[in-house]
Amino acid sequence: MCDLHKNSIEFLRCVKCLGKVDVDILIETNEIFEGFLVCKNCKEKFPIINEIPIIMNSFLYYIQSRPSLGGNLILLSKSKKMKNFVKHALSKIKKVSNDLSIVEKRWEEIYLANKNSKFYSQVKQKISNLPNSNVVLEHGSSIGIMSKSLSCKYKNVFGIDSSFYAVSIAKKNSQKNTDFFVASSLLHPFGKKQFDTVLALNMLEIVEPTELLTIISKQVKHGYIVISDPYDYDRGKKSVINPLYENDVRKKIRSFGMSIVYGTNSPSSINWNLKINSRTVLNYKVDLVIAKRS
Repeated sequence: MCDLHKNSIEFLRCVKCLGKVDVDILIETNEIFEGFLVCKNCKEKFPIINEIPIIMNSFLYYIQSRPSLGGNLILLSKSKKMKNFVKHALSKIKKVSNDLSIVEKRWEEIYLANKNSKFYSQVKQKISNLPNSNVVLEHGSSIGIMSKSLSCKYKNVFGIDSSFYAVSIAKKNSQKNTDFFVASSLLHPFGKKQFDTVLALNMLEIVEPTELLTIISKQVKHGYIVISDPYDYDRGKKSVINPLYENDVRKKIRSFGMSIVYGTNSPSSINWNLKINSRTVLNYKVDLVIAKRS
């Protein structure tokens, strides 16, 4: 099992002011179990609970839409200081009709049940041709299926996801050279840090595509980005405002000065059969794009 690695902290930046962060350790085992990441510049605090850093622009806003998670975080907290920190935030939130953490926990269970899907095998095979390098970042890392595979190829692997429950699973199954954070892709905790490879699988329908692609392209100086999506934008109020489809995605990536490589110039249809329950299976056709910045 992998705790928050101390050497990971040097990669992190405050999501509010991009300042460097230090750590206030409350409980330490082999690594950091509980404490706070504290911005050296603006002094903003980001809690580390049950080994998991929650690096959101606003912890209060994060649990505002996930009140049941807030209650679980109190139970998971071991120190009085952390319990009081979470309780104080919970005391300020307003009641909401939809609890996102219930949905996130359900999807964590679905992804766990589908972790051996052939979709992941096909994507792993495709990116196995990429050269070995030092540092990789996966946006929307979920329960860590891809990141765990990447840890065998890369020196350092980082994953970010907005679901605390998904990150919990990823942390439990991760390797020593892998670390995960609860964070937003659009307000990620890596500042201007650049990576050798950046992945974002099946995220374009839940995060504004143009904004996400812009951010990802800036995170690679000399390396690769790997994007996949079924372009399932029919989500009602939850849909993104400005969807991008197969050719749009490639055009946008080229506009950033990147080349489409490894035979992904043309749209693809990788089967992704996602079993939801005993009676429901979602059958997606997923497009994969690999691009390089020379």
